[in-house]
Amino acid sequence: MKRTKSFLWLAVLVLALSALLAACGPDRDEGNGTASESGASAGEDGGEGTAPEKPDTLTMWVNDEDAQLSAYEQIVEKYEEETGISVEITPFSMLDQLDALSLDAAAGGGPDLFFQPNDRMGDIYLQGLAAELELTPEQLEGYPEGAIDALNYEGAQLGIPAVIETYALFYNTELVPEAPETFEEMEQIAAELTNASADEYGFLMEATNFYYLYPFLEAHGGYVFEQDAEGVYDSASIGLANEGAIEGASLIQSWFEEGYLPVGINGDIMSGYFRDGQVGAVITGPWSIPEFSEALGDNLAVAPLPKINGKNPASFSGVKGWLVNEYSANQYWATDLALFITNPENSLTYFEVAGELPARTDVEIDDELRQPILEQSEYAVPMPNIPAMSSVWEPMEDAFEFISQGEDPAEVLEEAVQQIADKITLQES
Repeated sequence: MKRTKSFLWLAVLVLALSALLAACGPDRDEGNGTASESGASAGEDGGEGTAPEKPDTLTMWVNDEDAQLSAYEQIVEKYEEETGISVEITPFSMLDQLDALSLDAAAGGGPDLFFQPNDRMGDIYLQGLAAELELTPEQLEGYPEGAIDALNYEGAQLGIPAVIETYALFYNTELVPEAPETFEEMEQIAAELTNASADEYGFLMEATNFYYLYPFLEAHGGYVFEQDAEGVYDSASIGLANEGAIEGASLIQSWFEEGYLPVGINGDIMSGYFRDGQVGAVITGPWSIPEFSEALGDNLAVAPLPKINGKNPASFSGVKGWLVNEYSANQYWATDLALFITNPENSLTYFEVAGELPARTDVEIDDELRQPILEQSEYAVPMPNIPAMSSVWEPMEDAFEFISQGEDPAEVLEEAVQQIADKITLQES
């Protein structure tokens, strides 16, 4: 295993050509040396004689965080021992990888494997940057169906899940001894503990951030984009101003009106109050565990989100996974590597070293703070992964800013949906 220095794969002489090719995307009917052309599905063991010849080296871009790099360095050493293939790791920010690939992949640059979140699948597919994987049910066993679907774009499986994350209820047992079962109970806790003049609250959340607000709209019948039976999104059908969405938004507004949530609440304020013991419970994700554990010690506890209308709410989930470069000459073995580094044993290693929750149902996590988040992930739904989703966030955040200040939820949401539709039209024109 070799780690190379991070660098941006830019080549001035091929810039124009590369950008053009990336924008147009590859001809997906033409072969790129995939395993399926050798008579086996990509990544399938297939038996002697079905796999292409092993390459000397596979390359992968790993998000440039020390814990993640350390975890994958340990994992790929085992792959090297088992296969004899050298694996070269390049630290590369996940958020910068697509820009580099879109410029250089078609000209032969980039890695065999790269790492991306599910909400970028639409852009990745339209640019033709990831190979469409042909995976058997046996190969997909153990990955949550929702995580697999999150890395699928309109029937094309573009990635293999590695990490899943969602949010849950974090509470201070000194103030809230037991997790509330329902949001009605959460409201009672808020009524008992809230003293806004002293900056003390029963519960807080980022109540203008649509990422955290989605469960409250969905629980009453709201939705982002309508999906057909095959799970394909219709960006022309937006359900964020229907009767259910308005009902959910009105519930959020009532918490501002009661003083349970302060106008202007954001993540930094919420986290600061919670660390200082001024809040009974907050809604956040596993990324907050280190700082909250340090501040609250044994008083920190985590539970799935309280029920709404008798049901576990559908939080948004994010899935990050491994994708095979469409232009890689080693697609078969790159897929094999992706399946290896996300198998149960190695997913557990990754969790133990990097601290991120594996996107697998067959890995037992012995962690009382993270286990409830895994439980909540069973009810979570992936964020829509079509390009139109990028048009949703800002109008919805603006809408809830107005709602928090007392504006009529129906009027505000209708205006937001019109803005979203206009943005999508401009994006698709």
